[in-house]
Amino acid sequence: MIRAINVVLCSAVLLISTVTLLAHGNERAKAMLSVNGAEVSVEYGRPALKGRTVQQLFAQLGTGGIWRLGADQSTTFVTTADLSFQNGGQGSVSVPKGEYSLWARRGAHGGWVLLFNTQSGQHGTRYNAEHDLVAVPLRRGPSGETVELVTIDVSESGQGGELTIRWGKLSLSTTFKLD
Repeated sequence: MIRAINVVLCSAVLLISTVTLLAHGNERAKAMLSVNGAEVSVEYGRPALKGRTVQQLFAQLGTGGIWRLGADQSTTFVTTADLSFQNGGQGSVSVPKGEYSLWARRGAHGGWVLLFNTQSGQHGTRYNAEHDLVAVPLRRGPSGETVELVTIDVSESGQGGELTIRWGKLSLSTTFKLD
Protein backbone atom coordinates (compact mmCIF):
# COMPACT_ATOMS: atom_id res chain seq x y z
CA MET A 1 0.00 0.00 0.00
CA ILE A 2 2.80 2.43 0.92
CA ARG A 3 4.58 1.57 -2.32
CA ALA A 4 1.43 2.38 -4.32
CA ILE A 5 1.08 5.74 -2.55
CA ASN A 6 4.74 6.55 -3.30
CA VAL A 7 4.25 5.70 -6.98
CA VAL A 8 1.15 7.93 -7.15
CA LEU A 9 2.95 10.80 -5.39
CA CYS A 10 6.02 10.50 -7.62
CA SER A 11 3.80 10.42 -10.71
CA ALA A 12 1.95 13.52 -9.52
CA VAL A 13 5.22 15.40 -8.93
CA LEU A 14 6.48 14.38 -12.38
CA LEU A 15 3.22 15.50 -14.02
CA ILE A 16 3.24 18.86 -12.24
CA SER A 17 6.90 19.40 -13.19
CA THR A 18 6.19 18.57 -16.84
CA VAL A 19 3.17 20.89 -16.99
CA THR A 20 5.19 23.70 -15.38
CA LEU A 21 8.03 23.22 -17.87
CA LEU A 22 5.64 23.25 -20.82
CA ALA A 23 3.79 26.30 -19.51
CA HIS A 24 7.08 28.14 -19.07
CA GLY A 25 9.04 26.41 -21.78
CA ASN A 26 11.43 29.23 -22.58
CA GLU A 27 14.93 28.70 -21.29
CA ARG A 28 16.37 31.31 -18.91
CA ALA A 29 19.79 32.90 -19.25
CA LYS A 30 21.96 35.19 -17.20
CA ALA A 31 24.53 37.74 -18.38
CA MET A 32 27.05 39.01 -15.83
CA LEU A 33 29.78 41.63 -15.71
CA SER A 34 32.32 42.36 -12.99
CA VAL A 35 34.10 45.69 -13.33
CA ASN A 36 36.13 47.55 -10.70
CA GLY A 37 34.66 45.44 -7.89
CA ALA A 38 31.05 46.02 -8.96
CA GLU A 39 28.75 43.41 -10.45
CA VAL A 40 25.96 43.89 -12.97
CA SER A 41 23.71 41.02 -14.04
CA VAL A 42 20.67 40.49 -16.23
CA GLU A 43 18.51 37.34 -15.90
CA TYR A 44 15.89 36.81 -18.63
CA GLY A 45 13.70 34.38 -20.56
CA ARG A 46 14.73 33.46 -24.10
CA PRO A 47 11.80 33.15 -26.50
CA ALA A 48 12.52 31.91 -30.03
CA LEU A 49 11.45 33.39 -33.35
CA LYS A 50 10.11 30.00 -34.54
CA GLY A 51 9.92 31.10 -38.18
CA ARG A 52 8.53 34.56 -37.38
CA THR A 53 10.27 37.91 -37.73
CA VAL A 54 10.76 40.49 -35.01
CA GLN A 55 8.75 42.91 -37.15
CA GLN A 56 5.78 40.52 -37.09
CA LEU A 57 6.06 40.05 -33.33
CA PHE A 58 6.38 43.76 -32.58
CA ALA A 59 3.69 44.91 -35.04
CA GLN A 60 1.11 44.26 -32.35
CA LEU A 61 2.96 46.56 -29.91
CA GLY A 62 2.53 49.68 -32.01
CA THR A 63 4.16 52.96 -30.99
CA GLY A 64 4.44 53.23 -27.22
CA GLY A 65 4.06 49.47 -26.73
CA ILE A 66 5.96 47.74 -23.93
CA TRP A 67 8.17 44.67 -24.44
CA ARG A 68 9.27 42.64 -21.44
CA LEU A 69 12.70 41.88 -22.98
CA GLY A 70 12.26 38.15 -22.80
CA ALA A 71 9.59 35.66 -21.82
CA ASP A 72 7.69 34.39 -18.79
CA GLN A 73 8.98 36.05 -15.59
CA SER A 74 10.11 39.65 -16.03
CA THR A 75 13.73 40.38 -16.92
CA THR A 76 15.74 41.15 -13.77
CA PHE A 77 18.61 43.65 -13.67
CA VAL A 78 20.84 43.71 -10.57
CA THR A 79 23.69 46.14 -9.87
CA THR A 80 25.93 46.33 -6.80
CA ALA A 81 27.02 49.89 -7.70
CA ASP A 82 25.29 53.11 -8.69
CA LEU A 83 25.31 53.50 -12.49
CA SER A 84 24.94 56.42 -14.93
CA PHE A 85 23.40 55.94 -18.38
CA GLN A 86 23.64 58.52 -21.18
CA ASN A 87 20.28 60.15 -21.83
CA GLY A 88 20.44 60.81 -25.57
CA GLY A 89 22.59 63.95 -25.45
CA GLN A 90 20.64 65.37 -22.49
CA GLY A 91 23.16 64.45 -19.81
CA SER A 92 22.84 61.23 -17.87
CA VAL A 93 20.35 59.42 -15.65
CA SER A 94 21.27 57.50 -12.50
CA VAL A 95 20.30 53.97 -11.58
CA PRO A 96 21.08 53.34 -7.88
CA LYS A 97 22.45 49.96 -6.84
CA GLY A 98 19.63 47.46 -6.43
CA GLU A 99 17.28 45.12 -8.29
CA TYR A 100 14.95 46.17 -11.11
CA SER A 101 12.85 44.70 -13.86
CA LEU A 102 13.79 45.80 -17.39
CA TRP A 103 11.29 46.70 -20.10
CA ALA A 104 11.57 48.35 -23.50
CA ARG A 105 9.11 50.84 -24.97
CA ARG A 106 8.85 51.15 -28.72
CA GLY A 107 8.89 54.75 -29.88
CA ALA A 108 8.15 56.56 -33.07
CA HIS A 109 10.33 55.89 -36.13
CA GLY A 110 11.65 52.57 -34.79
CA GLY A 111 13.32 54.02 -31.69
CA TRP A 112 13.41 52.16 -28.37
CA VAL A 113 13.73 53.23 -24.72
CA LEU A 114 14.96 50.98 -21.89
CA LEU A 115 12.85 51.25 -18.73
CA PHE A 116 14.15 50.46 -15.23
CA ASN A 117 11.18 49.52 -13.05
CA THR A 118 11.46 49.21 -9.26
CA GLN A 119 9.23 46.12 -9.21
CA SER A 120 10.98 42.83 -9.94
CA GLY A 121 10.14 39.15 -9.96
CA GLN A 122 6.63 39.61 -11.35
CA HIS A 123 5.36 37.76 -14.40
CA GLY A 124 6.40 39.56 -17.55
CA THR A 125 2.84 40.63 -18.39
CA ARG A 126 2.45 42.53 -15.10
CA TYR A 127 4.12 45.81 -16.10
CA ASN A 128 3.17 48.83 -13.96
CA ALA A 129 4.46 52.17 -15.30
CA GLU A 130 3.92 53.81 -11.90
CA HIS A 131 7.07 52.00 -10.74
CA ASP A 132 9.35 53.21 -13.57
CA LEU A 133 12.51 54.77 -12.16
CA VAL A 134 14.22 56.00 -15.33
CA ALA A 135 14.04 55.68 -19.11
CA VAL A 136 17.22 55.37 -21.19
CA PRO A 137 17.33 55.71 -25.00
CA LEU A 138 18.61 52.62 -26.80
CA ARG A 139 20.81 52.83 -29.91
CA ARG A 140 20.03 50.61 -32.88
CA GLY A 141 23.08 48.74 -34.07
CA PRO A 142 23.88 46.86 -37.23
CA SER A 143 21.54 43.90 -37.56
CA GLY A 144 24.08 41.39 -38.83
CA GLU A 145 23.02 37.76 -38.57
CA THR A 146 19.57 36.66 -37.41
CA VAL A 147 19.51 35.72 -33.72
CA GLU A 148 16.89 32.99 -33.06
CA LEU A 149 16.67 33.38 -29.26
CA VAL A 150 16.53 36.69 -27.37
CA THR A 151 20.09 37.40 -26.23
CA ILE A 152 21.10 40.04 -23.67
CA ASP A 153 24.81 40.68 -23.14
CA VAL A 154 26.61 42.84 -20.60
CA SER A 155 30.21 43.59 -21.53
CA GLU A 156 32.97 45.89 -20.33
CA SER A 157 33.19 49.21 -22.13
CA GLY A 158 35.35 52.16 -21.10
CA GLN A 159 34.88 52.88 -17.38
CA GLY A 160 31.71 50.85 -17.20
CA GLY A 161 29.81 48.57 -19.48
CA GLU A 162 27.48 48.08 -22.41
CA LEU A 163 24.13 46.31 -22.35
CA THR A 164 23.12 44.84 -25.72
CA ILE A 165 19.79 43.21 -26.64
CA ARG A 166 19.57 41.14 -29.82
CA TRP A 167 16.69 39.25 -31.40
CA GLY A 168 16.11 38.45 -35.06
CA LYS A 169 17.75 41.32 -36.94
CA LEU A 170 17.15 43.77 -34.06
CA SER A 171 20.16 44.99 -32.08
CA LEU A 172 19.72 47.59 -29.32
CA SER A 173 22.33 48.86 -26.86
CA THR A 174 23.23 51.42 -24.23
CA THR A 175 26.37 52.17 -22.24
CA PHE A 176 26.77 52.94 -18.55
CA LYS A 177 29.44 54.15 -16.17
CA LEU A 178 30.04 53.34 -12.53
CA ASP A 179 29.33 56.28 -10.25
